Amino acid sequence: MSLEADPPAHPATAGTGPLTSPWKRETLAVVLEATSVLFANGETTERTIDAGQRIAGAHGCRSAAVARWDGLTIRLEDGEGACHDIVPVTPIGIDMRKVTEAERAVDALCTGALRPQETVAVFRRTAALAPVSVVRSTLAIVFGAEHVVSVGLIAVSAGLGALVRRGLAGVSRNPFVQPLAAASLAGLVGGLAQRYQLSSPLALVALCPCMVLVPGPHFLNGLADVIHARVALGAARLAFALLVVAAISTGLLVGLWGTGATLPVSPPSRAIALPVDVAAAGLAVFAYSSFYSMPWRQLRLPILTGMAAHALRWSALALGASAYAAAFFVCLLAGLVTTLLGARLRLPFAALSFAAVVALIPGVFLFRLAAAFVQIAGLGEKAPPALVSITLGDGVTATLILMAMGLGLLAPRLLAERFGRATVPATNGGSSAHGHGVSV
Repeated sequence: MSLEADPPAHPATAGTGPLTSPWKRETLAVVLEATSVLFANGETTERTIDAGQRIAGAHGCRSAAVARWDGLTIRLEDGEGACHDIVPVTPIGIDMRKVTEAERAVDALCTGALRPQETVAVFRRTAALAPVSVVRSTLAIVFGAEHVVSVGLIAVSAGLGALVRRGLAGVSRNPFVQPLAAASLAGLVGGLAQRYQLSSPLALVALCPCMVLVPGPHFLNGLADVIHARVALGAARLAFALLVVAAISTGLLVGLWGTGATLPVSPPSRAIALPVDVAAAGLAVFAYSSFYSMPWRQLRLPILTGMAAHALRWSALALGASAYAAAFFVCLLAGLVTTLLGARLRLPFAALSFAAVVALIPGVFLFRLAAAFVQIAGLGEKAPPALVSITLGDGVTATLILMAMGLGLLAPRLLAERFGRATVPATNGGSSAHGHGVSV
């Protein structure tokens, strides 16, 4: 995965309050454990809060949560009184395997298959799960390269980058050091390939390892929080994602400059046939799913959804739609599929939807934007108007694509919630906060 989150520091006991019975304190401890694992590893805020409500409802209580960038505040109450506690956890990790295992544990607890004491241990083991192997991450990134030399160079760059990230994760807790170092290495390898004409002029070798570092789920989660009026948390997520992109861009440009290479601000483009685009989309979804540690058994649905979505995007662009309009239609399809099938298959929303569409995150636009800013700063008043226009266009296009993706992805869920179709029957006494079902 792109970022390793520090294990959340849980309080030893539940907060003080009128709820003094041991089983109520156990319920609060379980809610804290469950929500912290989900929140720290890329699950949406809505699903994180819903998990706490389901656990509390299954034990005859009501749960309320306040999510902030630096922690979660959980309040538990019943007819006798209430208590609350705070767990310090920061949502910088992206690990869909941990999200999936945590959601399964929540389901097991709500159906009575697990006791609270057992569930706490399950959540702690889930939080300590190791990421996917370096080999799987490397193979996922190299798919889609154009020729044998590019494949070999991308494999070397991606593999070394993964080793560097995991080594730095045990040395530094700064979340920007890992992408900065990995992107610097990718820029160095890509710059050497460009200098000695070993790869395409589009700096493919440099960009492939960097694209997968772009924190797409953080952008989408931030947009989701803003749409749900959690402005402070959403703004913090978006700011963090932009800072990660800035670290990636800095590392990429430094690596390229170290070899005398450059990143084209306005590279040439070419048309791609529909079958090639659809096949490449499936490989891209597999790459991001692997990078975000999704279990093998969950890959089929996001891959199929991603391939269908990219076919829709190709068709929309062929008919003259803009890049951001096409991104909206793609994410609308992915959001619709996830809303309809996610709850039925008991799979996390983030794992299905993000993997299917995260390849559309305009990472190349952002990298080119950073390179153009540097060029404009160096040229000053001598900067040609065409360069300024290209830079402005890239920035506006990237912003509109992100906004379109967030709106398209969440629109089906918002409509389902509005018309009462985002619920599934409660199982064995489990319920949502209102006792009628479980939110998708």
